[in-house]
Amino acid sequence: MKMTRKEFLQTAAAVAGAIALPGTAASAPLARQRGMDEGFPASERKGPKRGVSIYSYEHEFNVSATLEDCLIEISDLGMPGTKIGLEVLANAHIKNYPNPSTAWIDDWYKMLDRYDIIPVEYGHWVDTKLYSETQTIDTKEGVEMLIADIKLASRLGFTRARTKVGMQGGASMMTQTPADNFFEIIKGALETAQKHNVRMLTEIHIPTPLKGPTMDKYMDFITKENTNPWFALNIDFSVFQTRMGPQLGDRPAPAAGGQASHAPSWMGKLPLSVPEDMIPLIPYIHCCHAKFIDMNDDCEETTIPYPEVIKVLADHGYDGYMMSEYEGIDKLQGGAWPAVRKQHVMMKRLLGEA
Repeated sequence: MKMTRKEFLQTAAAVAGAIALPGTAASAPLARQRGMDEGFPASERKGPKRGVSIYSYEHEFNVSATLEDCLIEISDLGMPGTKIGLEVLANAHIKNYPNPSTAWIDDWYKMLDRYDIIPVEYGHWVDTKLYSETQTIDTKEGVEMLIADIKLASRLGFTRARTKVGMQGGASMMTQTPADNFFEIIKGALETAQKHNVRMLTEIHIPTPLKGPTMDKYMDFITKENTNPWFALNIDFSVFQTRMGPQLGDRPAPAAGGQASHAPSWMGKLPLSVPEDMIPLIPYIHCCHAKFIDMNDDCEETTIPYPEVIKVLADHGYDGYMMSEYEGIDKLQGGAWPAVRKQHVMMKRLLGEA
């Protein structure tokens, strides 16, 4: 008999509540042990692995779904012997961020162990425009902000941090570059990142291409300062979009007399990158955002060439997670729940897990 998602959540929560949990003193160190070496258990399969960002469920989170509901749903996407990875957005999903209580952290580790989930990536922001659009924050303050997030990520068992930063550079998003003192802020936190085994990853996202001046800036810094793996890359699969598709933020044209909203200036220039552009970058890629927009009834993504993307990653030694990020047009109406499931059917098929 097929269960609805609501029935599954209720049943799984009831079963989990009946299981005797290990004490906090034992369970937290066990979960933290996942953060050693490459950050993945020795039993994990090599190659690209599946994970989910709770960002996919952002319109249900704390409205119709709790953090535990999201973890139950994500856990159900795993397979025997293959753990599922997790990404959170720090200021959205961590209660009382940036100072969660000890009780909340204890519950966090209990849930990770209960649902057999690996904390992979901690999403956070270096808010370089904290005070104004024209004034970049002081480097010292930026370093302190970054170090605080690295320490919290480590406390929660994460080994990657999606370190997002304010951009600058005029009207064209395709030519924008990091804030002037961003690399100095990163340098100031490198020692802390290494000490706490947290890789800071800058996200390469549409419309920034994998070949161009912005990527050149990142790679020049990474190679000259020898920052890999403590500062490296997260590739968002949106850079491979071949068409925009029906996605979050789309607006239909007015019924009569009005003008349709303007498409982004870079839309007509897609595709910005091809999967093969990742090949020289793979040693520097420590997590990927598996962005997806439109899953058809055959569990195929219609806007991003997933077979080619995953083949390049698998054939060239990528040994990390792909974190589901849904941005389809029905996300506001609960569409993420079935869409993420369809995406994982597709990824299991492409990874040879199905």
